[in-house]
Amino acid sequence: MKPLFFKFFITFCVLLSFAGCKQERQAIAQPQASQILIDSTLHPADSIDAFIQPYRSRLNAVLDAPLSYAPKHITKTEGQWNTPMGNLMADLLLDRANAVARIRGEQIVDMALFNFGGIRSSISKGPVSERTAYEIMPFENGLIVVGMPGRAIKKMVGFLTTASRPHPVSGIEIVLEADGSLKSTRIQGQPIDDERIYYVATSDYLMGGGDRMDFFADRVSISDTGYKIRNAMVDYFKTIDTLKAETDNRFIQLDTL
Repeated sequence: MKPLFFKFFITFCVLLSFAGCKQERQAIAQPQASQILIDSTLHPADSIDAFIQPYRSRLNAVLDAPLSYAPKHITKTEGQWNTPMGNLMADLLLDRANAVARIRGEQIVDMALFNFGGIRSSISKGPVSERTAYEIMPFENGLIVVGMPGRAIKKMVGFLTTASRPHPVSGIEIVLEADGSLKSTRIQGQPIDDERIYYVATSDYLMGGGDRMDFFADRVSISDTGYKIRNAMVDYFKTIDTLKAETDNRFIQLDTL
């Protein structure tokens, strides 16, 4: 009897152990939330403020160090077809893209295109700093160079001539008749060749079709400069003692006769 009793005892222990391992169904507790108003009634913790103060001071010193000088207030609201701020942005993108192309031994960039809405601030008269670049370009967009055939460039021109806002360009000259129809277009002083590949400096956002710039879908090549546009601005400011930004003849409409 003892062996039989022992056998039943072992079986009972095994079954008991399995029953003890059974997991109970977990229930999700009702989430609780509360609103904390952040306003002038809140005061910073002295210990935390003291901890971050050296970092804040260093960051402000870097951001506010003068890089260049603006002789006047530069905005994107002055001008119908091209603006001082827009021209500055397009010119610096073309300049920095070509600086990278020369270092890499790549094809020289023919023109630049930016978007009006991508410029988020003006430049005040006085010192221009890295903080200025962050205010103008708070996004993480990169500077790229897109290879496009001349026929795609003509689509771009068609878009620009019918756009409701003056999108910045550089390296290209667009002249409209008094009635708004296209009179002529030149890139680096030459008429557009439908079959030639032109290299356009722009942002990765626009290349992807941002601001309805679908003509970039006709691209034949993409080259990433490795530059964030904001960093390109900072480096450009370092190379220019006094910024020059004016409306000019790069995109104009002839007077009505």
